[in-house]
Amino acid sequence: MKYVLSFLGIVAVFCAVFFCTKKGAEVNDDFVRIHITANSDSEIDKNIKYKVKDAVVDFLIPALSDAKNKEDAEKVISLNLAKIQEVANQTLKQNGVRYLASVSVIEEQIPTRVYDDFVLESGIYQSLKIDLGKAKGDNWWCIVFPAVCFTSSKNPQNIEYISKIWDTIQNVTSR
Repeated sequence: MKYVLSFLGIVAVFCAVFFCTKKGAEVNDDFVRIHITANSDSEIDKNIKYKVKDAVVDFLIPALSDAKNKEDAEKVISLNLAKIQEVANQTLKQNGVRYLASVSVIEEQIPTRVYDDFVLESGIYQSLKIDLGKAKGDNWWCIVFPAVCFTSSKNPQNIEYISKIWDTIQNVTSR
C-alpha cells in the first residue's frame, strides 16, 4: 500500500508539473485561482487574511472534492459564493474587525507564482477574488482547481491527502 501511495504521489506531481509549465494562453484555461487581499499591510490585517484563507480553504476542500474539471469547480464556486462570503465575514467578526469581505469570481491578471517544484506563468485567470475591507494590503494567491496548494495552515504537520483514484481502488478491491 505504501508503494501504491508513493506511485500515486509521483503521478500527481508529474501531472501538476506538466500542466503548470505549459506556455501560452491555453494554460489559463486549466486553472481556477484564488486571490485574497488584506485590508491593509498592518500585521493584524495580514494575520486576519491568513485566518480568512484557512476558513475559506476548510470550506472549499470538501465542496470541490468531486470537481473533475475547471467547469465543475467554477460551478461549485459560483453556487457557493454567498456561503464563501459568509465564511469570510464570520472569520472577520470572530477576529474583532469591523470591515467585511467582498467575494466575486472575476478574470484577472495574476503574476508568475512558484508552487514548490513548478511555476505557473503570469496571465489572465478565472479567479475567486476575496477583498477584505479596503483591500489595500498584501495579497495571497493560490490555485483552487486543481487544488495544488489547498492546505490549512492551522496544523500544517497534520495534512490529510485525498485521492479519488485511491478511493476507487479501495472500493473495487474491497468487494
